[in-house]
Amino acid sequence: MFKVGSHKTFQCKNCRHQTSLIAGTLFQNTKLPLTVWFLAVYLISQAKTGLSALALKLYLGVSYPTAWLIQHKLMEAMSERETKYTLGGQVQVDDAYFGGELSGGKAGRGSENKVPFVAALSLDEEGHPLRIKLTPVSGFSNKAIADWAKANLTPGCAVLSDGLACFGAVIEAGCQHQAIIVSGRKPKDVPEFLWANTILGNLKTSLGGAYHTFDFAKYAARYLAAFAYRFNRRFQLDTLPKRLLVAAIAIGPRSDAWLRSAEASC
Repeated sequence: MFKVGSHKTFQCKNCRHQTSLIAGTLFQNTKLPLTVWFLAVYLISQAKTGLSALALKLYLGVSYPTAWLIQHKLMEAMSERETKYTLGGQVQVDDAYFGGELSGGKAGRGSENKVPFVAALSLDEEGHPLRIKLTPVSGFSNKAIADWAKANLTPGCAVLSDGLACFGAVIEAGCQHQAIIVSGRKPKDVPEFLWANTILGNLKTSLGGAYHTFDFAKYAARYLAAFAYRFNRRFQLDTLPKRLLVAAIAIGPRSDAWLRSAEASC
């Protein structure tokens, strides 16, 4: 055993292959002490409304670019962990949009200024949310929703949606489908979608309160997955730092260039 930089490196006596405790993990090649990473894991996992890179910079005492990379590496770990789960049983789905405000253009459905994503949640027998999924899509077409359903829903689940026609495509994933025509009614007048509207409201408050400026169009999948990750583990806050640490170890290295690539993150 010997040191390379600030980290211990181990060498096999027979083949002389060198490795370290962080090789093959999200922390590979980091120049920061692991204690800084562990503090970041704790802070990000416990932040109910998310934690911006600027706030993380102040807590950790690092530069803003370093804080940004730490934040996005851990959000990527959250995102990849969330892809392993599907929704089953009673499922509500809704179309949603989020992104920067630009002058001109359409508002709401069909807006060219916002990122479309599917908001979905599974419910228990008492009608309370179990898990949520917030997934960016290319648009609300039959093909996009069919592909989304195959990746995110358990075959046989019962899907409830509003009258947007494309949600009928979930049957291509072996799911049942029922639509309730909303027809411009206010959310309070549609109790069937109470939890979907509540979660979307909390998401808007969370992102708007924690992040004053960020490239949602480029990194939407990470920001949405980080919110879903914390929500889905809201009753295990005491074990959340350890679980996020395990996720960071499991996904392997993610280079800075890869993290900043729109094609890799969306």
